[in-house]
Amino acid sequence: MIYLFDVDGTLTPSRQPIDKEFLQFFLQFCDTNDVYLVTGSDRKKTVAQIGKKLYNKCKRVYNCSGNDVYEQDTNVFTTDWKIDDEMKDHLHVELYESKFPVRTGRHLEERPGCVNFSIVGRNAIMVEREEYVQWDKEHDERLGIAQRFNEKYSEFEATVGGETGLDIAPKGNDKSQILKRYHSYDKITFFGDKTYETGNDYTLAHAIIINQCGKVYQVSNYQDTWKILRSLKILRRLSQATH
Repeated sequence: MIYLFDVDGTLTPSRQPIDKEFLQFFLQFCDTNDVYLVTGSDRKKTVAQIGKKLYNKCKRVYNCSGNDVYEQDTNVFTTDWKIDDEMKDHLHVELYESKFPVRTGRHLEERPGCVNFSIVGRNAIMVEREEYVQWDKEHDERLGIAQRFNEKYSEFEATVGGETGLDIAPKGNDKSQILKRYHSYDKITFFGDKTYETGNDYTLAHAIIINQCGKVYQVSNYQDTWKILRSLKILRRLSQATH
């Protein structure tokens, strides 16, 4: 059995450090299970959120939606795709035309094999992020940006990722690629907070279901993940006790 986890919204609050008590539980979970991470964030941000100890406890970490892959300190794969100027110009127009009033900078962040785009910007403080989260809930801005991008650039895909951004990559360079590139179809239990159709966990969740190679848990936060893992642990103990 392989356990596969998104990070933001699944193991940690979005862009925030992992809860200390949950960290201790999860480190112990890694000692007795094969744990892999798949996140839209890069290696530096992931380590900052979960710590180097947990990062290295995992069998493999698929950063940048599987476009930059690590086993502890060893980089085992990196995609070299870069966004072109025409797509950058399109996103800059979206930024200019957005009615959300706050701009903090770092709106387009290039990562290995993908790009993260944010109207409020990656420099936003927590209050500004929360303001944008509420705005997006009311106006579905990110969904609209993703739909317009996908209609214009059919060979690429923009999906809603995290709380304030969109993840953009060539089709196939999303989280689902880890199944075809790095794993046989072993049984997988996947936890993600955006497994719905417009979310950046969807393609992987959908591939797992279609290929009948595991189970998907849609969670809302790390507390949901923690609760499910504890219930699975209890069920496993009961199963072992009856055999």
